[in-house]
Amino acid sequence: MEALGVRLAVDPAGTAVALAFVLGGIALGTCSGLTPGLHVNNLALLLASVAPAVPGPPRLVGAAMLAAGVVHSFLDAVPALALGVPDAAMAATALPGHRLVIAGRGREAVRLSALGSGLAVAFAVPLAVPVTRAMTAAYPTVRAHLPLVLGGVVALLVLTEGSKSAMVGALAGFLGSAALGHATLDLEPAAPLAAGGMLTPLFAGLFGAPVLLEALSGAGVPEQDDAEIAISRKMVALTAFAGSVAGAIVGYLPGVSAAVAAVLALGLVPGSTDARGFVVTTSGVNTANTVFALFALAALGTPRTGVMVALQEADAPVNPPLLLASTALAGIAGFVLVLGVGDRYLRLVGAVDNVRLSVGVLALLTLVSWLFAGWVGVAVFAVATLVGLVPAKYGARRVHLMGVLLGPLMLGG
Repeated sequence: MEALGVRLAVDPAGTAVALAFVLGGIALGTCSGLTPGLHVNNLALLLASVAPAVPGPPRLVGAAMLAAGVVHSFLDAVPALALGVPDAAMAATALPGHRLVIAGRGREAVRLSALGSGLAVAFAVPLAVPVTRAMTAAYPTVRAHLPLVLGGVVALLVLTEGSKSAMVGALAGFLGSAALGHATLDLEPAAPLAAGGMLTPLFAGLFGAPVLLEALSGAGVPEQDDAEIAISRKMVALTAFAGSVAGAIVGYLPGVSAAVAAVLALGLVPGSTDARGFVVTTSGVNTANTVFALFALAALGTPRTGVMVALQEADAPVNPPLLLASTALAGIAGFVLVLGVGDRYLRLVGAVDNVRLSVGVLALLTLVSWLFAGWVGVAVFAVATLVGLVPAKYGARRVHLMGVLLGPLMLGG
């Protein structure tokens, strides 16, 4: 080993300290991932604000922050599946995960999500180096033509809707959210939390509140069947791989969310466009994005996620071996936690009155919007909720509401 200029050294005390930081990050990610309405970017801003006060080397603080983000990406699927389940009559326009819950397959959906995230990490690590090299070479061209690239993505999403009515709803949702993002993203209102921002009220209003409002007439989480996975192992692996590759798009292309990338990826995987394939792929994109964003930060010096921004603000050095080890450990923990918590979460939510639960979570989203963006955030949350109701009314996918980020980026904002 020394002939190659590499020396292997083991420091038990140092390893124990690093492990303690990573476990602390896992605990934080667990709490944040199970909290409705708390976006991972806001978690990152909170972590960045408290990082200077945390005793310890910046590299270990960074490892803890990354671990928190990875575990959050696993666990945030659990409240997304359990909360806001609409009436069965609305199943055709419900979110794919909710369609499985309505059919009594929520326990299966939890496992599909865990598999999608876990396999995506396993695929993303070996893919990260070649993908980073390719994207480093292509990035200047992509950046120079970013409005055209993003415009092509938007056009593809709209044109792949199933009807003319859905296309109208898709376009209306995109334009409305784009206008809202252009008007509010740069605001810096006074708020109780110093690490505030407009993303929380925007995302809570566009994607959270409409689902809860539509669920008020529903019966909540019905009794769930067994946890057997009803698609083949090959299809699970294929859709998870598609999610991992699509995670590279999210990691290197600004404004493209996990849901956007999942829709694009599933178009290339025959037979995978049902709810099960979407759950696997979206979970895979969401988690693999962390790995690719880490390599994008190391190669391009450009943070593509809130966690990467937080790493920079905390002056945490980009130490790939340490951060990849933290990612792997957090990925294992996230997988186990989803399986351990998911079924219990579904049972707990199913035992609570649906109207009270939906109203309670709406109140929580309002409170979180106020904490992060003050009364301006509450007003934006209300407007975003109205915009967020548009796509489903026309039978379109909610993914078009990502215009809140794509629109300003296309205009050079």
